[in-house]
Amino acid sequence: MASTDTRPRHAELGLGDADVLGMYRAMLLARAVDERMWLMQRAGKIAFIISGQGHEGAQVATSWPMRKGTDWMAPYYRSIASAMTFGMSAEDIITAHLAKGDDVSSGGRQMPGHYGGAPYNIISLSSPVGTQVLHAVGIAMGAWVRGDDVVAMTSFGEGTANQGEIHEAMNFAGVHNLPVIFVCENNGYAISVPLERQVAGGSVAARAAGYGMPGVVVDGGDVLACYGAAKEAHDRAKRGEGPTLIEARVVRLTSHSSDDDQRRYRDPSEVEALKERDPIPMFANELRANGILTDDGEETMRAEVKAEVNEASKRAEARPEPTPDDAHERVYADPIPGGGTAVPLAPVGGGGQ
Repeated sequence: MASTDTRPRHAELGLGDADVLGMYRAMLLARAVDERMWLMQRAGKIAFIISGQGHEGAQVATSWPMRKGTDWMAPYYRSIASAMTFGMSAEDIITAHLAKGDDVSSGGRQMPGHYGGAPYNIISLSSPVGTQVLHAVGIAMGAWVRGDDVVAMTSFGEGTANQGEIHEAMNFAGVHNLPVIFVCENNGYAISVPLERQVAGGSVAARAAGYGMPGVVVDGGDVLACYGAAKEAHDRAKRGEGPTLIEARVVRLTSHSSDDDQRRYRDPSEVEALKERDPIPMFANELRANGILTDDGEETMRAEVKAEVNEASKRAEARPEPTPDDAHERVYADPIPGGGTAVPLAPVGGGGQ
């Protein structure tokens, strides 16, 4: 029998009007930060950027059920919106890309896109893709051993899903029924390699059955569908019912990175068509249809976001640069056990010793 519930979709999911407006604002803020960092990269202030444009809906929605201060996140290099939804500020994200000395992610040690922050329960990823997935499983295993009420979430692309670490992580999580949410953000390209040439069968979620967990495919441009899948996965994990694999089919609106030119391997008409699946206008249209978002409300929100990004950029650029003495921090013990001080290595190619 058909449902007689006439409530908007967000209400059926237990979300209020303020919640979905907050989600929309988070998407706008992540996009604005992303766009600002492209400008800074082109101006020579940032060395490198990997964009999350087109992923914001899935990232905000899957992160929304996570409990700040309790749960943990192991993001990946496109996770601008995920990291911000889970606690990082616009200033934190920009500061990390500028490699400032007090950058919360690494104190200026990591390359751009390596988000993290101990105050937010976000662990910094490594450059080899996929390692963060193992880290999330380790966190979930530790929580299970201690009996802590913790859920870990990790994100990765469909290209990364073909790495051995992903198999190891998912198999281990499935065997031990761990509280982990695996989110594959499938944008159809592993840098320049299309989906059909990298994922046999075309679906990452289909692999979940082999690991003894549910596999869910959602439209990454449908914010509320992504939220519903993540909320169900989070509830399952909290109930002790184990991990879930979510495959969000998203669009990549930019090149892989600032060092890439997607025009060399994507037809211009294909790239232009992606704009129709941009999650920001799609979600705005739904909110408007339900009478939640108005022209005046959106104008005010966008003005607030612009001001926030402007201020964040100014503060980030004014923060201190790392010093040479900082190079030893978190690398060598201080003081070094047994006495003495850390001695820098001699320059390679120097005069003959």
